[in-house]
Amino acid sequence: MFSSSHRLKSEYIKLCVDGLFTDAVIKVEDVQFEIHKVILCNCSPYFQALFSWCPCPDKNPFEILDLSPDVMQLIIEFAYTGTVSVTGGNVQELLLAADKLLVMAIVDTCCNFLEEQLCPENCIGIWQFTNFLLCPQLQLKAYQFILDKFQQVLCTEEFWQLSVKELCAILDRDELNVRKESTAFEAIHRWIAHAPETRQKNMVLLLSKVRLALISSEYIIMNVLSNELVKSSPECLQMAKDALRVKAWMRRNNPPLSAVSDPVGRPRLPEAILLAFGGETGSEPTNCIEAYDVHSNRWVNVTDNRERPRAHHGVVFLNGCVYCLGGTNHVENFNSVHRFNPSTRTWHEAAPMYFRRCYVSVTVLNGYIYALGGYNGYYRHNTAERYRPETNQWSLIAPMHERRSHASCTALNNKVYICGGFNGSEILQDCECYSPETNQWTVITPMNTVRSGSGVIAYANHVYAIGGFDGSTRLHSAEAYNPGTNTWHTVSSMLYSRSNFGIGVIDGQLFVVGGFNGLDATSDVEYYDVNTNEWSVSCSLEFRRSALSCCLVSGLPNMDEYTVPRDALPRLLEKELMASDIPEQACFVPSSILARL
Repeated sequence: MFSSSHRLKSEYIKLCVDGLFTDAVIKVEDVQFEIHKVILCNCSPYFQALFSWCPCPDKNPFEILDLSPDVMQLIIEFAYTGTVSVTGGNVQELLLAADKLLVMAIVDTCCNFLEEQLCPENCIGIWQFTNFLLCPQLQLKAYQFILDKFQQVLCTEEFWQLSVKELCAILDRDELNVRKESTAFEAIHRWIAHAPETRQKNMVLLLSKVRLALISSEYIIMNVLSNELVKSSPECLQMAKDALRVKAWMRRNNPPLSAVSDPVGRPRLPEAILLAFGGETGSEPTNCIEAYDVHSNRWVNVTDNRERPRAHHGVVFLNGCVYCLGGTNHVENFNSVHRFNPSTRTWHEAAPMYFRRCYVSVTVLNGYIYALGGYNGYYRHNTAERYRPETNQWSLIAPMHERRSHASCTALNNKVYICGGFNGSEILQDCECYSPETNQWTVITPMNTVRSGSGVIAYANHVYAIGGFDGSTRLHSAEAYNPGTNTWHTVSSMLYSRSNFGIGVIDGQLFVVGGFNGLDATSDVEYYDVNTNEWSVSCSLEFRRSALSCCLVSGLPNMDEYTVPRDALPRLLEKELMASDIPEQACFVPSSILARL
């Protein structure tokens, strides 16, 4: 809603209602509107030009075509009152009229309305609608929405409205958000199946936009090669064959490649990245920041020297910003909070916590940041506090039952869980959870193992406690807590023992990052998949670090600044590629398909 001053609004309304001093008539279809030229000129240069070029003496009507009287009434009322009522029923016609008459305040109001209404079911229609208007911001937001929510968009009826040119452009974008590249292939199949008689001729062009080498060999063999349109096209079969050879070539590299810069294996930009902040390299704290690009399986150094070194701190991501809380530089323990905006790459100081907290446990729940326990240089805390970004204020909440530093916490099902740690004399096995509704802590079933410096995180509707220190050795064991049964059960152990490491969940897998292995800081990274109950090695950090903290960051408009430049990835070596064998899985393909390869 657009508003002018109350006094002028009242005067203009009175003139309009009373019809005093009108000096022109606008005609739309068979309806005439008596108006004041100066008031309409004030809201649009269109009317300034209209009244200047066509004086129309004696109140001969100024006729405006291709508008309805109802919409003209809304525009005239806006000129006099400064307000307009935009609804789902009138927004399209009103926006077209306002765009034609250059009433940019109404254009902006309509665009804001449509931006708020964006959803998978209407984003394509809104994007295509902007082709007829001068609404670059709405057009960009609608297009970005399509890219971001593509997996939901392709299931809507509007998806079928895309032209082959539009679909090709979407599939060609690095920013297209698909968790699995096979989604792009399935999108082609769905689009063609809607009108196969006219669309199947586009299969070769569309398949060339799918990054086939990012799809598993099994999927290519069992789904792509068995597709009737692929089977009937020598060009499509050659694409599938090349993709299988590319995958074999990437596997033979040392270390194996997960992506290349060539279109067939060029990774798309991830929806989210894992940021690893600070920590210790040896005995010295660092301000190092690395970002994990999950689609290229690489870490990118994005260190910002404006942030001071800190270790044994906490980081969380909330409302588009990363908050670094507490920690130490080995000279003092901090209660300071620094806020980093990854979109603008700027730092700001937020309100400090009530207490200095090194070895602090932090998490986010319902828009609040929670800081629990920690060490101030003299004693361990059982105090807890939470921060509200909107007011930039901390408030104390009920204290925990146990004093604890070196613990770890997470949020699940509207509760905060904290597990293990060190109370100043012994390593802890006990756990408790906090309910914001009652402002009370409740003791829950203790872990199977005492753990200090462990990683605790919500994953697959459980609370996972991983690694840590039991007083004599670094642990590689892991266990999961079921809130419904108040029980812990053992899961597969990590490949490497570690404590004081970073932890995060990205792309449905639980990552542990760096840490201390009992002898030194490590750069090792591994991940756990709940579906297989197995740990696998991932790409190592660039720098060995312990006492670091990780958080997941999503929705960045500048995601490319935190990922590996796609053109910097390795290029295919044609000679080696031609010598690559088709994977062993091809042995299971029917001979009729293999013959075409």
